[in-house]
Amino acid sequence: MPLNPQLDTLSDYPFEALRNLLNPVTPVVNHPPILMSVGEPQHQPPALLTEALAAHAHEWNKYPPMAGTPELRQAIVEWLARRYRLDPASLDPERHVLTLGGTKEGLYLLSSLVVPRRKGGGRPVVLVPNPYYLVYNGAATMAGADAVFLDATSDNAFMPDLAAIPHETLERTALFYLCSPANPQGTIASLDYLKQAITLARRHDFVLAVDECYAEIYDRAPPPGALEACAALGEGYNRVVVFHSLSKRSSAAGLRSGFVAGDPELIGKFAHLRSFGGCQVPLPIQAAATALWRDEAHVEVNRALYRRKFDIAEAAIGGRFGFYRPDGGFFLWLDVGDGEAAALRLWRDAAIRVLPGGYTARAADGRENPGARYIRLAIVHDEATLDAAFARIGRVL
Repeated sequence: MPLNPQLDTLSDYPFEALRNLLNPVTPVVNHPPILMSVGEPQHQPPALLTEALAAHAHEWNKYPPMAGTPELRQAIVEWLARRYRLDPASLDPERHVLTLGGTKEGLYLLSSLVVPRRKGGGRPVVLVPNPYYLVYNGAATMAGADAVFLDATSDNAFMPDLAAIPHETLERTALFYLCSPANPQGTIASLDYLKQAITLARRHDFVLAVDECYAEIYDRAPPPGALEACAALGEGYNRVVVFHSLSKRSSAAGLRSGFVAGDPELIGKFAHLRSFGGCQVPLPIQAAATALWRDEAHVEVNRALYRRKFDIAEAAIGGRFGFYRPDGGFFLWLDVGDGEAAALRLWRDAAIRVLPGGYTARAADGRENPGARYIRLAIVHDEATLDAAFARIGRVL
C-alpha cells in the first residue's frame, strides 16, 4: 500500500536496535539483570499526586480543555516566574502556556507547525544536536525537512558549536532543537550560550525549541533556561519555546503531563494545531499536575537522591572510562572505546543492560558517529543496586 516515503529515512528506534543486539544473547552469569538502558525514574512520586487524583476522581467522565485548566496554567506560570526569576507580568497563562500529554507529542508536533515547504531558497533545515533525542530527528524527517546534525562532543563541551553552523544552513533553518541539560551527556547550556542561540534564531528567522525536561535534576547550580535568557535580552519571548515535564522532576513518567511555553503567537497557533491531533489531558491528571508544579519539597528530595547516586558512581568508577560528573540529568556518558561491543559484553558477562551511545547519534556528512565510543547508563536505581552494578561493570570493562 502507498505510505509516506519519509518513513524509510527514519533511523532505527534505539531500543529496538538494542533488543536486536542483546535479546539473542543469554547472560553467562547467574546474576539478576540490572537494566540501566532506559531513563525511567525509580523514585516514587509524592503522595500529593495520588491524593489529587483521588480528590478529582469524579471528573474522569468530563472532557478536559485542550489548552489546560486555568488552575494548571496559572501554577505553571507561577513556577516559571519563580524558577527562572521572570517578571510574572511577562507571562500570561492564557497566551504563553499550553499543556501537553507529556512533552514527546509536543516536541514532535512542533515541526508540523513551524517547518514550511521551502526556506532560504531550498528545502528547510531542522538543526539537531548529535547525540539527540530520537523525536527531534523523527519530527524533522516527517515534516519534510533536512535534519542537520550538530556534533556535541568533548571537543566542544558536549554542546553544539553555534559559531560553526554555516550561514547558508542558518538561512534555510526553520527549527533548532536544543536540549539542556543534554541527554545523554548531562551538560548545561550557559545563559550566554542560550542568548547566542536566541539571537541566531531571531537573526535568521527560525524557531528555537529548548527541551528543558531534565532542568530540575542538577548537581550544584540550577540550569539557566531559555525564557530566562529571553528576559536578559529584553526583547520578549519571540521565536522561543521551552518544554517541561513532570516525568523526571516529580518521578511521574506515567502521568504523561508536560507543557510548552514561550512565544505567544506560536503558542496560539500550537493550540490550534493540537485541537486537531493533540492529546487531551484528563482533568484528574491536570489537578495532580497543578499540585506538583506548586510543590518544591518533593523536588528537593528527588534531587538529593540523584546527587547521592552520582556520589556512588564517582567513588566506584571515577578516573576511568572518561568519567565526569554530569551537571544535570541522571545519565552517565562513558567512553569505552566501542559502545556496542561494551554493551554486548556487559549483558553477556554481567547481566547489565546499557545503551550503546551510537544508537543515540548519527554519522553525518562523512563524520564518525560521535556516540560510537560511548555507553549511556541511567543512574536511577537504589543504592544497593548501583553498588552491585558498578562492581560488575568494573570487573567486565
